[in-house]
Amino acid sequence: MTDEKELLLRLRTENTKEQAFKELLSLYKERLYWHIRKIVISHDDADDVLQNTFIKVYKNIHNFKGDSKLFSWMYRIATNESITHLNKNAKHLQISNEELQQHSISNLKADVYFEGDDIQLKLQQAIATLPQKQQLVFNMKYFDDIKYKDMAEILDTSEGALKASYHIAVKKIEDYLTSN
Repeated sequence: MTDEKELLLRLRTENTKEQAFKELLSLYKERLYWHIRKIVISHDDADDVLQNTFIKVYKNIHNFKGDSKLFSWMYRIATNESITHLNKNAKHLQISNEELQQHSISNLKADVYFEGDDIQLKLQQAIATLPQKQQLVFNMKYFDDIKYKDMAEILDTSEGALKASYHIAVKKIEDYLTSN
């Protein structure tokens, strides 16, 4: 926690801000990329959203109150940016978010950055059938192993609701995988 406070202080000090931000990038870039990628599916979209996320973090670091962990605050920004991106794309294409998700999954096999096998592709298809909140909760718990307490801060909801969403998501994924 002291390291985080020290980094925050340097991020908010004009003559150390640039170097501290480079450290922040190096600490969280990969984790945030994969979090975003699981939401938006496409590598190119994930890169765009990641860039927007870090721009927002850079511009708004002075607004961070410290009520949560820095990483939770950044995950919340990344999650919101990802959802905004999906909503804009769906609106632009004049399709629902669910149709956009299915379209993205069907293009996943052709994505040169997707290194998964058929089982991982099937899992992604199963996840895509879930409502957006269940997708977020499942991805954050299953892939990122984020604690419910931290997830509650990121998604601004109760731990109990998150546990219920996760268990429902797991059941739906199991059902999808056994019937497909």
